[in-house]
Amino acid sequence: MSRYALTIEYHGGPYWGWQRQKGGPTIQSAIEDAISSITEKHSGVHGAGRTDAGVHAWAMVAHVDIGRPFDQLRLMAAINARLRPHPIAIKNCVVVADDWHARFSCLGRSYEYRIANRKAPLALEHGRVWRIGKPLDHEKMHDAAQLLIGVHDFTTFRSVHCQSASPVKSLDRLDVVCDGEHIIITAEARSFLHHQVRSMVGCLSYVGSGKWSKADLQAALDACDRKALGKNAPPDGLYFTGAKYTV
Repeated sequence: MSRYALTIEYHGGPYWGWQRQKGGPTIQSAIEDAISSITEKHSGVHGAGRTDAGVHAWAMVAHVDIGRPFDQLRLMAAINARLRPHPIAIKNCVVVADDWHARFSCLGRSYEYRIANRKAPLALEHGRVWRIGKPLDHEKMHDAAQLLIGVHDFTTFRSVHCQSASPVKSLDRLDVVCDGEHIIITAEARSFLHHQVRSMVGCLSYVGSGKWSKADLQAALDACDRKALGKNAPPDGLYFTGAKYTV
């Protein structure tokens, strides 16, 4: 039995999210079905995280156990061939230790949220960014975002469907930068609550538009109440960008 770590890129638009579920297409099920067609037996794929419906990934990490050895490049090519025409690609495939786990060995996760700050409708980026027509002040957004760094009770920014045992999380990074007509928010932490990044981005958009002040964001955090949330950003602009492991 060999364990392989996979680095995966996908467009989440057509899927109900990462996790296999009844009634709809998911990224996990597409990859598992592709690998099972190679091995001729069910092969469970375990991800570093779970993305929601419509959320994308540049570098989701997962692992799979396969009963017979494969050349890593050949296995990657075989999986990709069977994934067509799904908008899913295996970017890397390496053999790892039997006790290495994509989720439980993970020391940190990173996300990026992309906003197209323009009045014109989207053509090339439809479904891949959140378009906001009203001008946003990214510097005010970044300044306010620093209030959320550190250990906090993030109940306000947590989905009511979140299954985490505690709303207390440690946020390591939340940066907001402007790149042309795009505003890019980068978030890093060991782990995140369900909808945490989208909820933080939604509230920061209020700060950027002038609807909220920095103090309003602080009040929302301090409320520890989902009813205090200003806005939950749509999934379109959210990307899983990486998982951190020991060397």
